[in-house]
Amino acid sequence: MRFSRQTTGASTTRNLLGSAAGSFPSRALHDVQTGRFERTLAGLAAAGAIVTTGEIYTSHDGASFGNKMMWWPIVIVPTLLPAGVAAVFSRRAAKTVLPAASLLVIANGMQGTFFHFRGISRKPGGWRNLRYNLEMGPPAFAPALASLVGGMGLLASLLRREGD
Repeated sequence: MRFSRQTTGASTTRNLLGSAAGSFPSRALHDVQTGRFERTLAGLAAAGAIVTTGEIYTSHDGASFGNKMMWWPIVIVPTLLPAGVAAVFSRRAAKTVLPAASLLVIANGMQGTFFHFRGISRKPGGWRNLRYNLEMGPPAFAPALASLVGGMGLLASLLRREGD
């Protein structure tokens, strides 16, 4: 695909193989193809943090927060919300606050994965009864999904901003 940039006065248009000049889909496609996706991905990471925190809370509440460590993701994952929103509006926040919050969420997700696998091994039968314990024990890969949201924030901090 070939993109051409034409400047006429104050307006700038992009054409994508004859499509409508400056249309949203072509601009978005161009931004993604050129790695200019920082603001959008930071916003998606912030939104993902809200959904993930809600899911973690309901799951851990269903387990009556039996282990004090269950509170950690309820405290840590939401830090990605203000960091992601700040990154949408500030290049500086995208390069400082967002990666810090993202790394914290990733580390907490890895810690949670360890605790969930430990919980599965402590169920009756342990690893010998793996299939049953994976289904009935703590969700083995749920903390890894929280790490994935943190990974989205970290990736956003490495990309270029839209409009640059």
